[in-house]
Amino acid sequence: MEKRICGLNMQATTLFKCLSDTTRFELIMLIHHHKTLCVCDFTTLLELSQPKISRHLAQLREHGIVSDSRKGRWVYYSLNNQLPAWCQRVINETYEASQTELAELLNKSLTSESCCE
Repeated sequence: MEKRICGLNMQATTLFKCLSDTTRFELIMLIHHHKTLCVCDFTTLLELSQPKISRHLAQLREHGIVSDSRKGRWVYYSLNNQLPAWCQRVINETYEASQTELAELLNKSLTSESCCE
């Protein structure tokens, strides 16, 4: 089983396993929607603990689905810009098909509760 972080040779099962977990699915959809988010944004939006969010983000980063960047003491996550085109299409189509299911989550405000603002 080949595993390359850059995502260029990512196997379909890797992406679908990540999407099959509710928390990881929601993280990917939130990142797709907002483009870049901090861990504290995820804790606010998903109402989950920081360790749980960080564990799932680490798995997504390990598989090359998300990338991170540090700004001061905060770490921000975005979709890996080196994802193969087929992965990007799957994420885009999944996002579009899930609009009704995700409406409440995607419309939550980040203004006052985020720690990194």
